[in-house]
Amino acid sequence: MKLAIVTSYPPSKVTLNEYAYHLVKHFRQQTEITELVLLTDTAQEEADINFEEQGCKVIVKSCWKFNSYSNIVSVMKAVQETTPDAILFNLQFMKFGDQKIPAALGLLLPLFCKMKKIPTIVLLHNILEQVDLQSAGFTKNKFLQKVYNFIGTSLTKLILKADTVAVTINKYVDILEKKYHADNVILIPHGTFELPSTPSYDIPEGPLRVMTFGKFGTYKKVEILIEAVEKVRSRTDATIEIVIAGTDNPNVPGYLKSMKEKYAKVPQIIFTGYVAEEDVPTIFGESAMVVFPYTATTGSSGVLHQAGSYGKAVVMPDLGDLSILVQDEGYRGEFFNPKSIDSLADAIEKIVMNPDYRIELGKANYKAATAYPMSRITGMYFEEFMNIQQNSLQLSKSKMRSI
Repeated sequence: MKLAIVTSYPPSKVTLNEYAYHLVKHFRQQTEITELVLLTDTAQEEADINFEEQGCKVIVKSCWKFNSYSNIVSVMKAVQETTPDAILFNLQFMKFGDQKIPAALGLLLPLFCKMKKIPTIVLLHNILEQVDLQSAGFTKNKFLQKVYNFIGTSLTKLILKADTVAVTINKYVDILEKKYHADNVILIPHGTFELPSTPSYDIPEGPLRVMTFGKFGTYKKVEILIEAVEKVRSRTDATIEIVIAGTDNPNVPGYLKSMKEKYAKVPQIIFTGYVAEEDVPTIFGESAMVVFPYTATTGSSGVLHQAGSYGKAVVMPDLGDLSILVQDEGYRGEFFNPKSIDSLADAIEKIVMNPDYRIELGKANYKAATAYPMSRITGMYFEEFMNIQQNSLQLSKSKMRSI
């Protein structure tokens, strides 16, 4: 099978690029995949396709731009030129832009591909029904929230025109089936990027590293983390280092710079900036725990799966999709009230002061992570493409018999 994937891809900074990297890495090792065609956004540097593992050929065709009105034309032209046997879209609602019209136009692409009778799967990382628009940084205006929801519902109907829509959380399946009467939605879990064969539950000597990872400024806020750690420092003798790994959310440029200035007098804070793929194991490996200072959730958490793969304890807000993942996939952590600094401080302190509990959580999370390695996830997508092709063949035969 010659498989095309429409996605952002490293070194792109557009959302879901890291997830695409690991999809590609493991699709290459599926023996039935003969060639991968990456239909990516344009970037100044070449795509990172130099994998150590053996696998099929990968072709990169940069054919769309963030916030471009012409993405439908350019992507469909690339599809016509590359002639894939099947197409996978790695999507969320703001994939093609943070402006309404280009974002919406890009989401029409799965329908166009299906109309060309190319087996099409959309991997939809979030659904608007589960997004708190105010907390996630979209809008505080109640009228605009209604407008966003109307647009989101309309776009979801169009996305559901694909052969199959895969979501990463079981609750999403229920919502899409009940609200939209969809019969083509399946659950394929997020999956775990890398799985060290025997993660070390030891941490380096010196300060305990409390780490958070992501794009900050909207619903991911570092203020509550910094102030919570300050409280833990004041009431214990623990030496704690705060590691803020990542960048600004594109919608809030300058956020982390303002946090550096605001908390300039707070000791032992590290702002790493962008973390390259090869540096991820070190960032996680040296951390005592991973904290999620979120006020909302917008889909299955890649950071939680990464934390699990490195055997790390986690501290999470008790809300939305993070709570669902704990129930569905077996992750464990200390929960806190996202509106309370004291609640977060208590959760962090419980892990800081109890190394055995920290290791217990890390082992539980590693066990949860091993259930769905990316090799298994890509195999599930391949099987679904086979089902689509088989169903299409049976439908064609049925039509022939009726003539």
